[in-house]
Amino acid sequence: MMRIRGINELARSRCNDGKRRNLVASANSIEPEHLAACCDELDREGFVVLPDVLSEVEVARYREALAPWISTGPKGRNTFEGRQTHRVYGLLAKDSRFGDLITHPVALGIAEALLGRSCLLSACLAIDLQPGESHQPWHTDDSHISVSPPHEVFGVSAFWALDDTTEDNGATEVLPQSHRWAATDFPGVIKDQDFTDQSAPDATEDPGYHPEAVKVTMKAGSLMIARGDLWHRGGANLSGNSRLIVTPQYCAGWARPLETMLLVVPPELVSTMAPRVRELLGYSIHQPFMGYVDGMHPARLLGVE
Repeated sequence: MMRIRGINELARSRCNDGKRRNLVASANSIEPEHLAACCDELDREGFVVLPDVLSEVEVARYREALAPWISTGPKGRNTFEGRQTHRVYGLLAKDSRFGDLITHPVALGIAEALLGRSCLLSACLAIDLQPGESHQPWHTDDSHISVSPPHEVFGVSAFWALDDTTEDNGATEVLPQSHRWAATDFPGVIKDQDFTDQSAPDATEDPGYHPEAVKVTMKAGSLMIARGDLWHRGGANLSGNSRLIVTPQYCAGWARPLETMLLVVPPELVSTMAPRVRELLGYSIHQPFMGYVDGMHPARLLGVE
């Protein structure tokens, strides 16, 4: 059962009259009061859940874009990726529609509030858990930055539900307030061998059971935002259906992205994208001059204003 507190209670209490979408997201921005409440919840709990952010039409649009890649793509190579999971990387190179998702005013507004306007897109992938997938190891999304926890926020991860995520089909599990922990070793935590282990663990077994874990169940179109230092994992899929999410991850402008976006998306394709998308891909400057190319702004290479 998902535990929802703080901003989620605020949204629920104010939106019983059917006006939830106006509070959660508008076409162009996130309301300042709501943004502040989201940031407070992220500071306190490490994650926040926002229902009904995408319409049914938008969900169908993204599912359509992913369908050919999921149907033909390989499954995970190790127990971290998931041996029964389709992962689709480099989404902006595969379909420009995902430019709208990474610049969605709710997710990006929160990322910018926590990381600054110079933040970058660190990764953007789809994760389709097939029936029989086992529990993923507990991990954080900023572990490549070698600073002992707890520490300030270095990254923000968005989890867009394109299917209903349930207790049975592998809803993402979180450890609330774990961004405040100093502990980095506990049952089920990620190890180096998880990137080389090609076995398929039994989905009914859970060596990483944690009494404080919360399954974040969401309806399709909903959004979870988490700090990059929150411990979380993909759940086991014990249902008969797949579970699809898309997760854009943002990092501070000074940090190295997990996915090398400047190589993933060809410059000729980047030049056709919206200016904010280009900036998130790395055609931008983190003040005073981090990111320059031959002493100049990298956007000059694209030949666009």
